[in-house]
Amino acid sequence: MEGEKTIGIFFIIGAYTLWGILPIYWKFLDEVPSSEILAHRIVWSFVFISIIVILRKRKQLKNFFKVQMSQKKTWFALFLTSLLISTNWLTYIFAVNKGHIVDASLGYYINPLVSVLLGVFVLREKINKLQTFSFILAGIGVLYMTISIGKFPWIALILAFSFGFYGLAKKLIKVDSILGLFLETLFAVPFAIIFLSYLGINGQHSFTTGTVQIDWLLMGSGIATALPLLWFGIGAQKIPLYLLGFLQYIAPTISLFLGVLLYDEAFTIDHIITFTCIWIAIVTFTISNIRYPMRNLKISTTRKPNEKMH
Repeated sequence: MEGEKTIGIFFIIGAYTLWGILPIYWKFLDEVPSSEILAHRIVWSFVFISIIVILRKRKQLKNFFKVQMSQKKTWFALFLTSLLISTNWLTYIFAVNKGHIVDASLGYYINPLVSVLLGVFVLREKINKLQTFSFILAGIGVLYMTISIGKFPWIALILAFSFGFYGLAKKLIKVDSILGLFLETLFAVPFAIIFLSYLGINGQHSFTTGTVQIDWLLMGSGIATALPLLWFGIGAQKIPLYLLGFLQYIAPTISLFLGVLLYDEAFTIDHIITFTCIWIAIVTFTISNIRYPMRNLKISTTRKPNEKMH
């Protein structure tokens, strides 16, 4: 079990790291409308993941359709995950294109707290006192940033709750991560194709009418989208939801550093206060994860073979 958890942590860290640096990628597509970028993300993600399924998962996909897809709840769950992730993608692209990067960053700081709440209240996951303290401290930092903005952060809340419930759904649906992503994009791809066809008929599409660089970036959005989601899907089933949520601080932290160091965005006193709370929380959480497993290991190794646990 510990080995599986370690593997899950590595996959989740990889996914969040990629998500953290993806703003660099989307910056090259500033001239393309957010709705069109979303449609291309869905279509090319489906193409990319379909190739993987054909090469590696054909038998599993056939068995899945025979057994699980006969159940209405499976159809509903996959449709829900497709809707949640599409909503998250569209909101994020809109935020970047319309100059609401701070709101988007705030959303991904709030999201781990949403995941923690879902893990504790829905899945009945347990957290210890140090972990509770770390979440409260991180929550204070996020609340301070919310108040400092001075307006209702609807973009941040949509991003936080859509991805929080997406993580919960991935945790509850026992579907292979590759097949799950394939089916999620399968639900959304007809709508994306219809929308792109509409743009093409009205001469409003950017694909093949702009530069070759734009065309390649739009096609590459499938890999840029699907790869971290694949890693996320693998890792989400191997680690507790509260840990899954907490590790997500990696992505917005990387993004904010990129914004400040690469794109010369302002780093105010509000950011300093929020970051201080969050990083202290992360250190506290890390110490808790090291301390408690070591203590439990010590107890288990010193207990006599016939001694029962109470």
